[in-house]
Amino acid sequence: MNGLLAFHRTAMATAVDLVDQIERFDLPTPCAGWDLGRLLAHMTAQNHGFAAAARGDAFELRTWAEVPSTPQAFAESAAEVVEAFAADGALGRDWSLLAGADQELKVPGGTALGFHFIDYVVHSWDVGVSIGRPPVFSVEVLTAAETLAFEVPLTGPARTGPYAPFAPAVMAAADSGPMDRILAVLGRDPNWKAPSPGGEGALPD
Repeated sequence: MNGLLAFHRTAMATAVDLVDQIERFDLPTPCAGWDLGRLLAHMTAQNHGFAAAARGDAFELRTWAEVPSTPQAFAESAAEVVEAFAADGALGRDWSLLAGADQELKVPGGTALGFHFIDYVVHSWDVGVSIGRPPVFSVEVLTAAETLAFEVPLTGPARTGPYAPFAPAVMAAADSGPMDRILAVLGRDPNWKAPSPGGEGALPD
């Protein structure tokens, strides 16, 4: 788990750096219907929720509430989640995560760490391509993320419904690299680009 914690810290640091470079929060993202402001609110809320879960706090919906955020607030939430994940005993307990709109879901800490890690590899890409600065991760980080991404079920609640964390997988090109394969299996279009002014919105998530 120490290796995955280190990779997770890298993904979080990358996300913080990219969010700090956002100049316009109304730009579209690969997440259908979400601009950067909405995506940032989601990312910040997820950090607060996962950090509380890692600490063993009682499950409360308000902890997961999405409200408008800022780069500074996001950076603080990222530091909070990194600290909570690394605390003694955190990965050995079950974490109370949000499932759907309002349900508590108990998940082993190591599994929850994996969820958050792959989420942040992908969300770093979401932010990066939206501002024209795609992230570059090491082969080691991408290998770990790809292994976890391909363990996500291709059907069922993880893929369908209004609260599914991932869209249905899309086809990756035969010569795709690891980042593109991760994006494709988790339902992103690796070729997504921000539309030109006046063009159509983001492609489906």
